[in-house]
Order: sequence, then structure tokens, then C-alpha cells
Amino acid sequence: MSEKVRSSKLKFKGEKGKKKRKRDEDDDGRPGGSRRRGENDAEPEAWVRPDAPNEIRGPTFIVHPSDPSPLCITYNSTSNRLIVSAVDKSDSDEQPSVLERTPTDVSQVWVTTRIAGSTTINLRTGTGEGKFLSCDAHGIVSADRDARGPQEEWTPVIASDGMVAFQNVYEKYLAVDETAGGGLQLRGDSEEVGFRERFWVKIQNKYKQEAHAEERKKKDASGPPQADEHDINKLYQSWGQGRNVLSSEDKKELKKARKEGRLAEAMLERRAKLKSDRFC
Repeated sequence: MSEKVRSSKLKFKGEKGKKKRKRDEDDDGRPGGSRRRGENDAEPEAWVRPDAPNEIRGPTFIVHPSDPSPLCITYNSTSNRLIVSAVDKSDSDEQPSVLERTPTDVSQVWVTTRIAGSTTINLRTGTGEGKFLSCDAHGIVSADRDARGPQEEWTPVIASDGMVAFQNVYEKYLAVDETAGGGLQLRGDSEEVGFRERFWVKIQNKYKQEAHAEERKKKDASGPPQADEHDINKLYQSWGQGRNVLSSEDKKELKKARKEGRLAEAMLERRAKLKSDRFC
């Protein structure tokens, strides 16, 4: 009797299990149609790449495209140390590309939180007691602080190819560096962004969609105010005892202007005309 294979998908604490749903059907009514799913239709927990800095939030997977094996920034909660190591140590020739990689262990995941009203972020370990990634004035990077301050702030910079660089409070960049003994470590004193300073970043789709929703709300809230025809009429078209002198022709003209999105401009023109007529 064969044993039931256990899923290797990484699941985070407090994350709800996804509901089963019917598969798409093709034209013959058979399951498994060829419908391509866009990013908006992807599962909330799917790992996707951010297109803008404000999308980097929640569980975050950071990979450096080193050769022959991509490197991952991880945190060892036992030794309380940052580790830069290969994403996986499999010797198989059939390895997924760096863009197809997803975390296989919670130690490979960082939790990104955003500073309110700022472009900076904090990166906190997903294991242990939650330590913040920090960098001091000498470029030494560590993850041993329980509180966040200026040295724990990072500004993500997304390049045209989608890769991300992380700038610290000293305006220097996070980089993968090779030590004298051939090991690897993180440094935070690079002046420019090159290969060592560029990372692929993945976040969960639900947080990317959350960022999109926030941007839509901001645009809606900051849109041009809708001019109220009644109020403008009352302000610009009346005098004496509040008598409105707007003619039928004027009303038609203002209604047309409102439809064309130039109501305020038309009202100002009408105001100038009325003043001219009044004092002539």
C-alpha cells in the first residue's frame, strides 16, 4: 500500500486554506480547458514579482541570481545569524529557473512592513522572535534587533528589468560579498548598483492586489472635484434678493459644458459676461 504524498507547499501561520473550485471546461465540456489565467486570477498565495516598490509587503522571498545556483538570504534562528546560501542543494540537472523559484522553508521568508507615509520598508525575519534586518554606518548587515529605527529602514529600488536593489539610510546598497575564506556574506556599503546589488524579489499575490486597491483609492480620492451646478449658479449667477437670472439658453450651455467636463470654465465665462452686461 503506497503512502500518501505530503504537499511540500510552504504555508504560513494564520493563513487560510484555499477552497476547492471547479476546473475550467473546454468547448467539449471536458475539465481542464486551456484558459490562461492572468495575474489577477492567480491564487492569493501565489508568489509573484512586484512591479512597483509599494507592492513589496507581507511575506517576501529574496533571491540573488548567482551562478551556478541562485542564492537566498535566510536567517538561522538557532544561531541568530544571517546566512547567504544556495536556494536548494539538489544535484538534479533539471532545476527551475531563478524566476520560477519559491521558498521551500520559512527561514527563507522575510516579512516586509511599510513605514506609514514613507517609501521605506522594514524586513523582519519570518522565524524566531522576529528580528529586523539592519545595517550600520560601516556597512555591517545583521538581523539581531528587536526594535526598528533608521538603521532598519530600506528603500527598494526597482530596475527596468524588474530586479530590486535595497538602499539603506546611508544611501548605500545591500550586496552579496565574498569573504576571504571563500564564504558569502551581506554587506551594505556599495556605492553603485551592479550585479552584486541586484536581487529578484517575490511576494504573495494577495499583497500585490492589496497595493493595487490602495492606489485606486488614492486616485479616486485625489481626482478633480466635481463642480456642483446648483452651487455655482447660486454663487456666480445671482444677486439682489438671491434672484437667479440664468436663462434657458444659459442652462443648456452649462449642461453641455458639464457633459464635456468643462463646467467650471464655462461658469467663469458666464460670470464675466454677466458682470459685463450688468455694468454696461
